[in-house]
Amino acid sequence: MTKRLFDVALSAAGLVLLSPVLATIALWVRRDSPGPALFRQERVGRGGVVFRIHKFRTMANDPGRTERALTIGADPRITRAGRFLRRTKLDELPQLIDVLLGDMSLVGPRPEVPHYVATYPEAIRAKVLSVRPGITDTASLKFRNESELLAGAADPEREYREVVLPAKLRLAVDYVDHATLAGDLRLLGRTVRALVTSR
Repeated sequence: MTKRLFDVALSAAGLVLLSPVLATIALWVRRDSPGPALFRQERVGRGGVVFRIHKFRTMANDPGRTERALTIGADPRITRAGRFLRRTKLDELPQLIDVLLGDMSLVGPRPEVPHYVATYPEAIRAKVLSVRPGITDTASLKFRNESELLAGAADPEREYREVVLPAKLRLAVDYVDHATLAGDLRLLGRTVRALVTSR
């Protein structure tokens, strides 16, 4: 309950305080390329419940395209605004809405698409999905440059499934086993520092 109250208070405050920034980014995204400001995608949340995550749109809008789960290197679909938003992680800010709605937490294992969750070993899947997914976690910080990492692999999809995803799951399990409010505060602090230094 304490974690949920913490999430609600901080996400609500963040949405209010950052509303000018959110509005400015939304306008920039729409002016930079045709299409909506927000992008929504199915992810698997607590208890295996599928929800639609919010992000600022960073790719050219093409409703007819087949969405790829991985974004690798200098993907030609990424817009000019999208490159900046992805580099600074500002595209993740609308997930404060998901936290307020109860689909996510500020800190927790990052939510994956159903395609990858289906590959989790059963015991690990049950543990990772026993908590709300988060905007940030240790894996998010460790794999901040995941797109560039995968771009250097001979087979990016295989590299993700066999190397990156298992590493993320180990960190997710460790988080679930040792999660505390104090630990969440430290992760939020590390995330803010990473965002500042990335600029």
